[in-house]
Amino acid sequence: MMNSARPRIVGILGGVASGKSFVAKCLEELGAGRLDADKAGHEVLTRPEVIAKLREHWGDAVVDEAGQIARPAVAKIVFARTPEASRELAFLEQITHPLIGALLQKRIESFAESGVRLLVLDAPVMLKAGWDRFCDTILFIDVPTAERLRRAQGRGWTEKEFHAREAMQESVEIKRRAADFVVDNSGEPEATKSQITRLWPLLIG
Repeated sequence: MMNSARPRIVGILGGVASGKSFVAKCLEELGAGRLDADKAGHEVLTRPEVIAKLREHWGDAVVDEAGQIARPAVAKIVFARTPEASRELAFLEQITHPLIGALLQKRIESFAESGVRLLVLDAPVMLKAGWDRFCDTILFIDVPTAERLRRAQGRGWTEKEFHAREAMQESVEIKRRAADFVVDNSGEPEATKSQITRLWPLLIG
């Protein structure tokens, strides 16, 4: 449970392409601040010490012409359908997760100073990384697998890529069990917004 001097924090869980970012945006529109773990992860990958470690492990193939980490190249390694992929992903997470967690903690403290009452944490690997320890409440975004696959394909993903990403995260059943509230995001955006609006008083405390 968070210190009472800090904002309440709502974590968002869901399967791949379930609309977690959309729900986070809905909460932002109601006045919440946002903790974006993906954005923090991108920032961590620009740190020279991280670049050096990844380059030493994977070679120049994961570094672009500007000397920065080429995220698509890294993704091909850690999300490949190979026996080695899970080990390579674990290597990446061992380096980046502690740094991302520390960055999220700093941003929580910064939001606390600004007087924001509620923060939303959008982090696909929240449970795996242990960042649910930051949260007072967790929302599970419920969308059937077939619909999530359709949405992912609309983004240009192949079915193989979708299932590879899904396999690298906790199952949707585990995520659902960890949640305090379930939001149905399988229908129209306005229906989801209505659910978030109804939940807002409960989330803000």
